[in-house]
Amino acid sequence: MVKIMETGVEVKKIDSQGRLILPSDWRESEVGDSRELYIVKRKGYLKIIPKHKIDLTENFDKIDLGIGAIGSWKEFERKFFGEHP
Repeated sequence: MVKIMETGVEVKKIDSQGRLILPSDWRESEVGDSRELYIVKRKGYLKIIPKHKIDLTENFDKIDLGIGAIGSWKEFERKFFGEHP
């Protein structure tokens, strides 16, 4: 039996092998097709975090270092680190 509380907390039982059923709406919206989770063990509780694939290319070309094309690496380092000649 599942008891749904007003705060959004669900009380569930685990089976004899330690399994529990995650809410289907949460699985569909948060986990999706990857079906992988991080389970963080802490004293007194578990934290379940969906594993999402991160697109590292989405931030390419978004940083502006304030200089034109790098002609001299030493000049680039001086400007980047704020060093004065």
